[in-house]
Amino acid sequence: MVRNLGAQASVFNQFISELRDATIQQDSLRFRFNMERLGAIFAYEISRQLDYEVKEVVTPLGVAEVPVLKDYPVLATILRAGLPVHRGMMNVFDKSENAFVSAYRKHSKDGRFDIQVEYVSCPDLTDRIIILSDPMLATGASLVLSYKALLAKGKPRHTHIVTLIASTQGVEYVKRSLPSDDVTLWVGAIDDELTAQAYIVPGLGDAGDLAFGNKI
Repeated sequence: MVRNLGAQASVFNQFISELRDATIQQDSLRFRFNMERLGAIFAYEISRQLDYEVKEVVTPLGVAEVPVLKDYPVLATILRAGLPVHRGMMNVFDKSENAFVSAYRKHSKDGRFDIQVEYVSCPDLTDRIIILSDPMLATGASLVLSYKALLAKGKPRHTHIVTLIASTQGVEYVKRSLPSDDVTLWVGAIDDELTAQAYIVPGLGDAGDLAFGNKI
């Protein structure tokens, strides 16, 4: 299942537009903050899919019955670009455990690249709800490999995958590669073009570099 939040008219698209804007991108603090705000909105939308139980809360004047989360999801992200989105989700799911995946493109001299997963740190994922975030879904290869790396830590009950900007090709690859009954893909926008170097057009550029500075 694919849920495109950008297809709805809301302030969500204001934050997406600022992420794309080359002038606003020059302010890395603003760029990270917009990613955080989008992460929080995604977290809120996903929270509507989770299970709740009624809890009695004692107020100064009586007792209120309030539906609260039955279980908090595990928040997972791909380093380093996913960290601001992850933080936005942590602001909503403040009691969640966390997982981190180190994955990167290993380029060869002919311009091609392979995806390498170096490191996974996470709790037991058996029968848990996971939210896996990565701001850009280009080919989809790194996201699929990261998901499969997490499965070594236990089979989750359901996985919500969050990405800010996706390519049509990346969305189709994820749909082909991951189980449709166990995975929901949440996107902020879907762009049609993917270059030979696997950059999304119009996209927004390199999210990791824009958030944290250029890498060598």
